[in-house]
Amino acid sequence: MTNPINRQTLDPVAGEQRPWYEFYPPGVDRVIEPLADASLSDFARRKAREYGDSPAFSNLGGTLSFNDIDALATRVASYLQNELGLERGDRIVLQMPNLLQYPVALYGALRAGLIVVNANPLYTAGELAAVIEDAQPRAIVVLANFAAVAQKALAQQPVEHVIVTQAGDMLSQPKRSIVNTVAKRVKKMVPAYDLPAAVAFRSLLTGKPSAWKDPELTPDDTAFLQYTGGTTGGTKAAVLSHGNLLANQAQFIGQMRAVLDDGAVVIAALPLYHVFALTVNCIGFYGFGGHNVLITNPRDIPAFVKTLDSTKPAALVLVSTLAGALMENPGFAKLDFSGLRISVAGGMALRSSVGQKWHDITDTDIIEGYGLTEASPVVSVNPTHLKPRIGTIGVPLPSTDIKIVGDDGQLVALGEPGELAVRGPQVMQGYWNKPEESAKVLTDDGWLLTGDIATQTEDGYLSIVDRKKEIIVVSGFNVYPGDIEDAAMLHPKVLEAGAIPVADEHAGEVPKLFVVKRDDSLTVDELKAFLKERLTGYKRPRQIEFLDELPKTNVGKVLRRGLRELEESRDPS
Repeated sequence: MTNPINRQTLDPVAGEQRPWYEFYPPGVDRVIEPLADASLSDFARRKAREYGDSPAFSNLGGTLSFNDIDALATRVASYLQNELGLERGDRIVLQMPNLLQYPVALYGALRAGLIVVNANPLYTAGELAAVIEDAQPRAIVVLANFAAVAQKALAQQPVEHVIVTQAGDMLSQPKRSIVNTVAKRVKKMVPAYDLPAAVAFRSLLTGKPSAWKDPELTPDDTAFLQYTGGTTGGTKAAVLSHGNLLANQAQFIGQMRAVLDDGAVVIAALPLYHVFALTVNCIGFYGFGGHNVLITNPRDIPAFVKTLDSTKPAALVLVSTLAGALMENPGFAKLDFSGLRISVAGGMALRSSVGQKWHDITDTDIIEGYGLTEASPVVSVNPTHLKPRIGTIGVPLPSTDIKIVGDDGQLVALGEPGELAVRGPQVMQGYWNKPEESAKVLTDDGWLLTGDIATQTEDGYLSIVDRKKEIIVVSGFNVYPGDIEDAAMLHPKVLEAGAIPVADEHAGEVPKLFVVKRDDSLTVDELKAFLKERLTGYKRPRQIEFLDELPKTNVGKVLRRGLRELEESRDPS
């Protein structure tokens, strides 16, 4: 039954209607119900009561049920509180790929009342140190494969408690020994590190459930510091509350339930430390008993295809580039897709050629939506029960207001491009310890200025036409030109630097760096080697070009638009 609301009084402009309501699947209300849980910890406990011994997460041949997650989370929480002395509101960094340890550590930390700081395992030592300096965590959980880099970061920014996990730590014997031995001794994936005071992850599982103390969290308590470049780049964390994440999963879950049954097998190919998979997989699908199959290394396409063959999922969550890579594998087209109900693309724009080929092979559509870290992240989605409109990001979620404004903050005419503004319970609390940055994107009346240029059709569908923020989106990951430029400018032979996106067949787009030399002896290889030590792989420029000067504004700021125009003027041949 549709919630009886006065549409006009809820609209951002008096008298304006929300035409997109007619595209909601049957049974999906215009506004979400009041939250059933005070925190994500309460949410996980309720799901254990609902789904019990049903499988919740699988990875590397092991499976954890909803009851397992609940019990292990309580043990971890007790250890963090009682053995490490961590208290409500303390920060803990989680730095690992998709492994069974992630949901255990996540829900355990939240149950202890901690604030989770997600960190990309591929961060350089400098990038991780910057996050640590900003977040001031008391603990960090890191996969042994990346502990050598963490060691360097911790030398710059010490953390009180270091917890190291091995890839197979959540598996039963003898699988655990086999996986850990293969990773360390056969595949040589664990570089030597020296963290003598580190605690083994499995020690966390020895916490006494009876000693756990309920922190009595509320929806307003902070759950995550989710790092993002935001509007201007740099080290900046969106403060996301328990209520933000719970509301966002409630906003989009109706779209999923329209096509999926409880307990559906879902492929989680995107990293759970990324806000999209965090909300959609680790919280959203978890919310209706979904069985998340975690893909640790989605770049291993042959192994990925084998997993698809053995699990026969009902849902896939991926990015456009990963979908393209799967379809290049000859075994993919031979799979049985009769049980596949939905494929969801997030993180980057869906290439139309990819969407069409996917439909041809699987006989299902890739559903595209839109989100950003500052909105927990989902704002809009193509309705799951209808044919998607390729090139659009669908319609706004329930309880979500949108408007499109010009530089003066006033509404633009219907169909005209302007900055997309969003208001709803999923919008962040602000940026961590950065009130001035928060004020740039959050208005006094609750609107989030996304920095994305969009248009809206008469019936409510949205399309992104440009990025005001000049973000470079590499395989779904945001890369901020300023971060690349700042790193390049640290080289003593670099005078000026400017970064822009260029098209890439596999990643959608990748960074290109233009440089003015301070010293003529500087070479491309030398600068690439320098940046390799300072930037995560996907942030590194694939191309570097030297210029005598960079185009600038009248106040001397590098004009990236001028660099794009220069690049576009080149003869493709």
